[in-house]
Amino acid sequence: MKRLTISKVSVVRFVAGIPNLFRSVWEPIKWGLLVIILVGFATLCPAQRKSRIPPLRVIQLPAPKLTGTVSIEEVLAKRRSVREFTGQPLNFTQISQLAWAGQGITEKENGFRTAPSAGAIYPINLYFAIQGGVFVYNPYEHSLEQTLDQDVRIRLAAAASNQGVVAEAACNIIVAGSVRKLTAKYRNKAQRYMLLEAGHIAQNIQLQAVGLKLGSVSVGAFNIRDVNKACRLPANLEPLYIICVGYPAVPTITGKGEEGKGTHRTDSTKAKRAVLIIASENFREEELFETKFVLDGAGVETVTASTRTGVINGMLGGSAEARILVRDIVVDDYDAIIFIGGSGAREYFDSGVALDIAREAADKRKVLAAICIAPSVLANAGVLTGVRATSFVSERARLQRAGAIYTGAPVERDGPIITGRGPEAARLFGEAVADAIFSR
Repeated sequence: MKRLTISKVSVVRFVAGIPNLFRSVWEPIKWGLLVIILVGFATLCPAQRKSRIPPLRVIQLPAPKLTGTVSIEEVLAKRRSVREFTGQPLNFTQISQLAWAGQGITEKENGFRTAPSAGAIYPINLYFAIQGGVFVYNPYEHSLEQTLDQDVRIRLAAAASNQGVVAEAACNIIVAGSVRKLTAKYRNKAQRYMLLEAGHIAQNIQLQAVGLKLGSVSVGAFNIRDVNKACRLPANLEPLYIICVGYPAVPTITGKGEEGKGTHRTDSTKAKRAVLIIASENFREEELFETKFVLDGAGVETVTASTRTGVINGMLGGSAEARILVRDIVVDDYDAIIFIGGSGAREYFDSGVALDIAREAADKRKVLAAICIAPSVLANAGVLTGVRATSFVSERARLQRAGAIYTGAPVERDGPIITGRGPEAARLFGEAVADAIFSR
């Protein structure tokens, strides 16, 4: 067998060639790994390729009018805080003018706007919450870009300490600012400058509302986090103001240019009235707020009653104010008696006072309504015999034992008696009640 020998020269040459061998093998591996990393990053992070989420839809607004029929002095004299609205929606011509007044561009070459801004940085965005959803104003295109396709006014009202004016307004304009945009240049003065700009914008919008014969009120009492959540605002924006705009329900009487002589309602007919009965705790917020919103918008005067007066807490963290006691309800004073649901409504199932109110309302052919588990109050009062009715599914057997024809539909109306299934049907329930009140 031949012996294998390795010379020192061969060893030296082999060792010296290792770097070249490593480089020849590593080059294709290196570039392959780089390609894999880049492809993987693009796959995992597609959002990085876009500057922002595209809007659901874009509404091109009509061009704003640059001349009006009312002087600035008259507008200033007529400006008032209006907290009662008819519920009539605004058209996009009106919204166009309001948006332009707040943030419209007045000189395209330099991008100047209707409100001054420190350093021309413009850290404010305007969001419009209307029945059709939430829209952000694009000053450069004079358009509205839809960011949310839901009516958030009820949730916005809940975020604003349940101020009814927020729920009733045809349009809520959220003035939201980004202090970060100003910080780089103005540092510790950034917050101050942003708030000053918000004030300029809010005043412009409210004066424009007067020029359009609309009412408005600015709301500053709200939970910032809840407003952000309701409107799904970007994380870098802070809501600073909510400006409620709509048609005034109680316009000021004017004559020969004079203001403040008194007020009148938009119609001379006797106002319709309804009492909404909630539990002393754990009422269902949507069922109260949505129903009240619809009735208020239809011109029905509403009052909330419970077994105690003052602030009542709901199931979802909201609250409402009960102004009268259930025991003090005079059925003849109201066109509709409405029992609101929620787990707390069980306190009325066997309440002699509540059952007597339901019986009297039925006997006098008043509109008698209940939603969620509250139809059981009507069942226990014995007024659902032979009546088509619905409720939360947990109350089905109780209603059937009381002789009701249970349907399980979202809303049932049988004569003057109206029942609703639950929170998801609250708006339809309110509309059915309003229709019943005015059709009698």
